[in-house]
Amino acid sequence: MLGGFEKALLGLLLVVLMTGMGATLDLTQFRQIVRRPRGVLVGLASQFGWMPLVAFALARGLDLPPAMAIGLVLVGCTPGGTTSNLFTYYARADLALSISMTVVSTVVAVALMPILLVLYAQALTGTEFSLPLGSIVTTLMLVLVPVGIGMLLRARRPKAAAKAERAGSISGVVVLVLLVGSTVLDNHAVLTEIPAAGYIAAAALGIIGMTLGWTVARLLGLDVAKRRAVALETGIQNSPLAFAVVIASFPESQQDQMLWIPMLYALFVLLSASAVTLVWRRADADPTPR
Repeated sequence: MLGGFEKALLGLLLVVLMTGMGATLDLTQFRQIVRRPRGVLVGLASQFGWMPLVAFALARGLDLPPAMAIGLVLVGCTPGGTTSNLFTYYARADLALSISMTVVSTVVAVALMPILLVLYAQALTGTEFSLPLGSIVTTLMLVLVPVGIGMLLRARRPKAAAKAERAGSISGVVVLVLLVGSTVLDNHAVLTEIPAAGYIAAAALGIIGMTLGWTVARLLGLDVAKRRAVALETGIQNSPLAFAVVIASFPESQQDQMLWIPMLYALFVLLSASAVTLVWRRADADPTPR
């Protein structure tokens, strides 16, 4: 499914994304998280609470084949990514909260993702798939290295950090679109072989995530900007990280079927997040009292 060029592009994408993420951080932000943790805690509950559960329920309810079921659950267990930060910016939401949620969830994912995969994925596949937990943990820990490099840039070379931050935000969407587009064009015949349930699950995961994120944030009394940030951060999972985990951890014979759901999810979530962002921006421009 992914050739050598696409895999190299994915590796580059992850390095740029994570370096840009780290370049947004300094110790002041971490102190603010400690003082006002509610928004970040809501985000963590979203990403590692109901998103894996939603993915599991969709996989079970739609009776997805084992490989696709694991792919969906893997996406549901991933943290947020810089794509959600970019959409948060365009949606005029709380960008600082979004970035904080992304970084904290990425660090926490090293411990929680393997646990959640054992909990949910094995319940869906039985003995058909062996989860390479050691490889998954190693991949997740390696992903944190560019984050540390970005933080070091922020501390020592602020101008270089600003460039890394912009590159991470923009390339996150651009390269992801190119990756999805090239894969679909190269493998368009396979699209007809994916069951309809696969399309439904891939599209529904992001939409349900954004809806639940917004609803819970509203129930907890967060303001509109924070609700938008939580909604986008919940619904837009780090699908490039899911690709990397599959490629680095699972046997090549299993990778093709596992990657289709994350790829479809990435495509659908870009479309749904764009639609939501446009609705919110139009609502801001509407002078009618709400």
